[in-house]
Amino acid sequence: MSTKFNRRNFLKTVGLGTVGIAVTQFELCSKKTHQRPNIIFILADDLGYGELGCYGQEKIRTPNINRLAAQGIKFTQLYSGSPVCAPSRCVLMTGKHTGHSYIRDNDEMGERGDVWRDPDLEGQRPLQQGTVTIGTLLQKTGYITGAIGKWGLGGPGNSGDPNKQGFDHWYGYLCQRIAHNYYPTHLWRNNKKHILEGNEYFYPHQKLPEDRDPYDKASFEEYSGKQYSMDLMVEEALTFIKNNKEKSFFLYLPFPVPHVSIQVPEDSLKEYEGVFPEVPYRGEKGYLPHPAPRAGYAAMITRMDREIGRIMALLKKLGIEENTLVVFSSDNGPTFNGGTDSEFFKSAGPLRGLKTTLYEGGIRVPMVARWPGKIKPGSESNLISAFWDFLPTFTELLDIDIPDDIDGISLLPTLLGRPEEQKKHDYLYWEYKGRQAVRLGDWKAVSHGVESNIELFYLKKDIGEQLNVAEENPEVAARITDIMRNARTESELFPLIRKKRKP
Repeated sequence: MSTKFNRRNFLKTVGLGTVGIAVTQFELCSKKTHQRPNIIFILADDLGYGELGCYGQEKIRTPNINRLAAQGIKFTQLYSGSPVCAPSRCVLMTGKHTGHSYIRDNDEMGERGDVWRDPDLEGQRPLQQGTVTIGTLLQKTGYITGAIGKWGLGGPGNSGDPNKQGFDHWYGYLCQRIAHNYYPTHLWRNNKKHILEGNEYFYPHQKLPEDRDPYDKASFEEYSGKQYSMDLMVEEALTFIKNNKEKSFFLYLPFPVPHVSIQVPEDSLKEYEGVFPEVPYRGEKGYLPHPAPRAGYAAMITRMDREIGRIMALLKKLGIEENTLVVFSSDNGPTFNGGTDSEFFKSAGPLRGLKTTLYEGGIRVPMVARWPGKIKPGSESNLISAFWDFLPTFTELLDIDIPDDIDGISLLPTLLGRPEEQKKHDYLYWEYKGRQAVRLGDWKAVSHGVESNIELFYLKKDIGEQLNVAEENPEVAARITDIMRNARTESELFPLIRKKRKP
């Protein structure tokens, strides 16, 4: 199926829900300035499908993201690019699923010694020179492009540097390993280190010494610092918006929260202290210790939500909220280590599995979008969609030709309340560490290895993927097996992973 969207038919005259106006490139601009619309894409890190109030969360407060959903649209079947960070972000940036994308794993580029013990070694496998990204496409049209947060697609000075991948301004963590500590010694602003005074280096994966009392907060003081990275990123984002309020901009905000380690400033921690039953986390399974891990984890999410509220308030203050599309999502499912408690918070909601798995809990993620006057408030969509759809959505919105070699389709008709104009995927495909998954209509299949038979689930009646119905549906299993064989390209980095398998 072609991924091209019929722009000519769509831009004739399309009613927007109850608004009933013609949709043209002019109409999608601000009535006051005729500027092309701004786009802000906020990406949480390891935030589960069930960790927002608007998706059923009852223990963690997320009022500002809930408000985005109430004032816009909520997607219930939106999938990430991968069950782990780097490949998911690569898919997002390039519009290619993991059967075709260059980065398909959190790849440390071979033998590099003990990467965790060398604080001067930064970056994972980089995007290649000449990669077409959302940034490069929008930058060529004159958009001011910014990326602030956690990158994970290249280190300092190499081809994956965000300044070489279409972003005029960059601030944050280039390296995912460095991002395991929210009190780092430095962040990167474009190609220069921003040294964070008052933050001393400490190893981000250690245990609390046995002679320390885990119920005494003083035992954990060394695992913090003066400057909290998330706060710095938000200030940078607010400044970027203020500096470009009279221009058309794309701002990508891949926030590092709530990926472990569990670290949060005291004012946020106090909001949840004493609320949940707690057992101090001593760092037994990696990452840093914390005296109240449930409170700390919830506080991290609520603090991020608070800062998103500040961003939305600034858009209103500057008079540009009606000309700004805001999207919020997460890069993959919730995690299982570092003191987190996904079972307690029901982080994956009704879904099976967590981060690193290709079950629904590892790859189905929350997504809400708000655009006053364009997206109907209180909307909800069950469109089967994925991260590789954002590139064509944004290029369609800005009337840019969509690249021919991507896997995505534009979600713009659904965002603007015209589902009858919406193209749909024949299937969705993922691969990770030799495992594969396919979503085919209401069917979902997972395979765990070369000789493994697939598990087949009928999600319409079994969203929790509890009943394997492959034997009862051999034709569907055979069709999906064929997709798994053919929906990918082989490369030196990612050789053929399916030689033979019975459906």
